[in-house]
Amino acid sequence: KNMAIYAFDFDGTLCENRGPEIGPVREKAMKAAKQIKADGNTLILWTCRCGERLSEAIAFCRGHGLEFDYINENPPENIAKYGFDSRKIYADYYVDDKSFIIED
Repeated sequence: KNMAIYAFDFDGTLCENRGPEIGPVREKAMKAAKQIKADGNTLILWTCRCGERLSEAIAFCRGHGLEFDYINENPPENIAKYGFDSRKIYADYYVDDKSFIIED
């Protein structure tokens, strides 16, 4: 079974967007993230938060039973594959409330 990399946004995705404060949990998204992780996939927290605000987000997720494999960083195998650690996180799937698709 091929495992995938999922990059989850925080504000507006795992919790309601109330930034810079943390809004109420978005239960379906939190449940989905936990299931994706339980299925053996790699889970990355992909957020613009930094410093204390990032620490608060990590604690919020842990408080809801969600642990990430990486926080705003690429897995070592992708760093080795591409020869550098890009600021853009590589993932097979990006879960974000601000996304849309442009079709050709």
